[in-house]
Amino acid sequence: MTDDFSQTLLLTLSLAGLTTTILLVIGIPLAYWLAYGTFRLKPLIEAVVSLPLVLPPTVTGFYLLIAFSEDSMLGYWLVNTLGVRLNFTFSGILVGSLFYSLPFMVHPIQAGFQNLPASLREASLTLGKSTLTTLGRVLLPNSKPALLSGIVLAFAHTIGEFGLVLMIGGNIPGKTRVASIAIYDEVESLNYDRANAYALILLGMTFSILVLLFWYNKKLRTRTFL
Repeated sequence: MTDDFSQTLLLTLSLAGLTTTILLVIGIPLAYWLAYGTFRLKPLIEAVVSLPLVLPPTVTGFYLLIAFSEDSMLGYWLVNTLGVRLNFTFSGILVGSLFYSLPFMVHPIQAGFQNLPASLREASLTLGKSTLTTLGRVLLPNSKPALLSGIVLAFAHTIGEFGLVLMIGGNIPGKTRVASIAIYDEVESLNYDRANAYALILLGMTFSILVLLFWYNKKLRTRTFL
């Protein structure tokens, strides 16, 4: 394995790991809000969260590329006020991944909350527990399969990102060149052995994660029925 090969895989895992971690922090309160909220703009928020599921990655990547450029108000403010450049940087593909993988974290957790008996939450709140305590000590412990599903789906989806990452980050070795882009690059160069090495590692990794997910969920259901 060359340094470039290892560096690409490490960058891919770093992007997926950071994206999943940040989305877990964001996704839990957002899923709670969407599961139990009754506000008027709820359908709009749900549509925004779900948009990456139906929108082509290149479309999302294109608009984020424009938004992050210095010609836009946001990009100009980021560069000239905060000194932050997002286009063609690791930070940029991280921000893009957060948006594009958001529904894969939020939807399973939201469904997990909604599938719990309403009496669990109501009893906790009736006993004077705060919303935060109810979330942390009542809802989350009873939503482990949903949490794990969100984590696995967000991680696996980020590993497989291509169009969005390419649009925002380009193909810069050591900075934005993740494994999915490297596979395409190697195939274009007719270097199938190298492309196969990347693909096999990603295939083995994602398959193993899914097997562990289904095994854990089956074990948890078995315990529940005992």
